[in-house]
Amino acid sequence: MADLLWYQYALIGLIFAWSGFVRTSLGFGGAVLALPFLLLVVNDPLLFLPIIAVHLLIFSSLIAWQGNRQIKRENGASAESNIDWGYLGKALKIMIIPKLIGVVGLLTLPANIMTSIIFAIVLVYAVGYLLNKPFKSNNRYVDYALLGLGGYVSGTSLIGAPLIVAVFASHVAKEQLRDTMFVLWFILVVIKMISFLFAGVDLQLIHQLWLLPCAFAGHLLGERAHRYIVKADTGVFFRVLGGVLIFVSIIGLIFTPS
Repeated sequence: MADLLWYQYALIGLIFAWSGFVRTSLGFGGAVLALPFLLLVVNDPLLFLPIIAVHLLIFSSLIAWQGNRQIKRENGASAESNIDWGYLGKALKIMIIPKLIGVVGLLTLPANIMTSIIFAIVLVYAVGYLLNKPFKSNNRYVDYALLGLGGYVSGTSLIGAPLIVAVFASHVAKEQLRDTMFVLWFILVVIKMISFLFAGVDLQLIHQLWLLPCAFAGHLLGERAHRYIVKADTGVFFRVLGGVLIFVSIIGLIFTPS
């Protein structure tokens, strides 16, 4: 990122603040709703994915810990865990092999191909948001397919969350869902980080330092938004979000170098 202009740095900082806001307010989507914008600034997924991965490790740990502490404070030491460990283990058994296959795909495919795949995936998600019909799962075999595909997409680009959440939302209690998802993100990202280290991918440690406060500012706003979203109808928010993402994804697909 050394050769970027000042306004590109500013845009990247704002996008990471947006990423932190979405991740904390919704419990997922920090990568899938930020990566398309980042790729319009610099068309290189491997430039941003290590930064996103480190942020996921930090904030998933923080939010899961805060959720556990809040439950203990409100209900006592004998309160039920804020994480559904049973279903988490079952899902990981399904996802682990597709996850590893996806990791290999990211490290071997050219950047322009990966960018096109990412924009295409986001476009599918965005249509669901625009129609207020996000992915839902009501069948065991559909569950397996969505978890496997979500694991693969997570391995390629860390944007498999909407597919995975569709399954978890059908099997995990509402009060445990967000924190369970954050533990899952932590595990999946650890696998990703190990692959980055083995492959010698630049982790962008210098840029981690100045982008972390940007993400943290978004995280603080996301905490407020999460409390509001739990009580309010989010249909309008998702429709607007879907429309914006469709526009961004189409522009990205048009201008991605072949």
